[in-house]
Amino acid sequence: MFTIGQLANYAGVTTKAIRHYHERGLLPEPGRDSSGYRRYTAKHAIDLVKIRTLARAGVPLARIKDLLDADPDILTAAVTEIDLDLQDRIAQLERLRDQLTQLQGGDQLYVSPEVADHLDTLRDIGVSERQIQLERDGWILMQTASPEDAAVWIAEKHELIADPEFRALYLEHDAAYGWSPDDPRLPGLADRTRDWFARHHSRSETRLVQNPAVARLAQQSQPEASSPAWTRLTRLLRED
Repeated sequence: MFTIGQLANYAGVTTKAIRHYHERGLLPEPGRDSSGYRRYTAKHAIDLVKIRTLARAGVPLARIKDLLDADPDILTAAVTEIDLDLQDRIAQLERLRDQLTQLQGGDQLYVSPEVADHLDTLRDIGVSERQIQLERDGWILMQTASPEDAAVWIAEKHELIADPEFRALYLEHDAAYGWSPDDPRLPGLADRTRDWFARHHSRSETRLVQNPAVARLAQQSQPEASSPAWTRLTRLLRED
């Protein structure tokens, strides 16, 4: 005969677990002896070891009761089904682990490797994190809504940022975000930008966009995509 503590030590579980199994109807609760203690028999010990083994194998407690005294065929079928469930859970955990690994890679969790490389290039040349975040958020939207267009645009963006003149303009536009709208440098920047685009053909501008709502969505969803200086710069660029 065992006390609850002795039974717990024998089976390698806690007394709290034994009481929980009592509550769930998995392990019969013995009566008390004349001293007021519950005394457990060898049958309790055998059943507890079975419960512990099934629970550690991943069998839900709700199913353990039906399997304790099941015949071999039923037990085999149930174990096979449980094994398949465990394989699905393992696959889900592996996918979550892959996502955690991708998180260590920063932008690659949200955008394609090509876009992530582009964002890294922007960091390397000194573009502000504010601008990089704006670009990343825009690419997330574009790649989700129109992946074909995004693939064309990012290929061209790689080519553009390799051009020293364009790169200088990009950095100056980035810096202009915080300028006063009356900054005397804005008209000159607008002239240089207009002149550069007049001398360079853009494949993406002439391409028929598969989802024209993407650009509007990107603009509306990025409250920091403009500033007083950028608003004036846009007006200057539109002037003849």
